[in-house]
Amino acid sequence: MDNKVSTILEELKELTLIEASELVKAIEKTFNVNASSSQFISADNLSSIQEKKSSQQSVAEKTEFDVILEVVPTDKKISVLKTVRTITGLGLKEAKDLVDSVPQPLKKAVSKENAEQIKKDLESVGAQVKID
Repeated sequence: MDNKVSTILEELKELTLIEASELVKAIEKTFNVNASSSQFISADNLSSIQEKKSSQQSVAEKTEFDVILEVVPTDKKISVLKTVRTITGLGLKEAKDLVDSVPQPLKKAVSKENAEQIKKDLESVGAQVKID
């Protein structure tokens, strides 16, 4: 801390409460600021506020979704298998392995509209699907 700041701090320590109050009012008037405690934010608090705001925005702005095939009823397996092959472009064996090992991600990082359409297609043939 430089000499000038140290001198000011020492002088502030010697002020009475009335003098300190008058000083605050004069600083507020001179610099057009408000010294109320609600106006002050520490660097740590500011960083914390910015992080929370950033995380809230990232949650609100989610643009990619995963479609997860959760349940395939035994009596609907063939219909679901055909739909999975159409959606994914997988071969018969790969699609069968995927359908047999549910729950499994079917598509990753797709748009909300695409995810909703895939879910609709699979549910129409009897599968249970979750969008994550």
